[in-house]
Amino acid sequence: MLYSSIENKKIKNIKKLYTKKYRDEYNEFLIEGEHLVLEAYKKGILKELILEEGTDFKLDIETSYVTSSVLKYISELSNPSKIMGICKKIEEKEIAKKLVILDGVQDPGNLGTIIRSSVAFNIDTIILSKTCVDLYNSKVLRATQGMIFNINIIERDLEEIIPKLKENNYKVYGTKVNGGKSLKDIEKTDKFAIIMGNEGNGVKPEILDMCSDYIYIDMNKSCESLNVGVATSIILYELDK
Repeated sequence: MLYSSIENKKIKNIKKLYTKKYRDEYNEFLIEGEHLVLEAYKKGILKELILEEGTDFKLDIETSYVTSSVLKYISELSNPSKIMGICKKIEEKEIAKKLVILDGVQDPGNLGTIIRSSVAFNIDTIILSKTCVDLYNSKVLRATQGMIFNINIIERDLEEIIPKLKENNYKVYGTKVNGGKSLKDIEKTDKFAIIMGNEGNGVKPEILDMCSDYIYIDMNKSCESLNVGVATSIILYELDK
């Protein structure tokens, strides 16, 4: 079917998926671009394909066609992709052995970077605090480059889950510039969780107090801190050696 009016109810409902309230209500999210659509299709979570009329792209799934003006209305991009998709939210899996815990990470690009690095360096699960940017924010989705479909990501109350992890013999590391151990001195363990904090304030003190130990990254003293996405990537690379 071809949709040619932005006043159509279905089109307006698709547009709503850029808002967290409606993503939660419908249990769906919107993706843009061939790569993301193909990755979602492979994982079996793509519910519907949305194509600009005349686009030569086919998948064995329900497909709706829209005019270029409707596509521009739906998309957040100044130069929209001709290929979009509606997905069902990704089901949670059991927490495994290698974890990244994020306390209040707000920048979509940072979260996307952390997701990509977590996949690259064999993290099993990412745990988001309830104050993190929404996982299905469109900027997060684009920044993950499809890696969001290759890792278990859950949202939890950190003050509740960290004690449970410690009871189950996870080593929980917080990041601390002063009073921590160099990454080079950390003993490798099968079950661990790395806590990374908010861009401006770091990990909250009450969360840091729950850690088993603290780590820091050796670097030039002239540099006081690193972007949380970069710092997480370095730590995960070192731990995966």
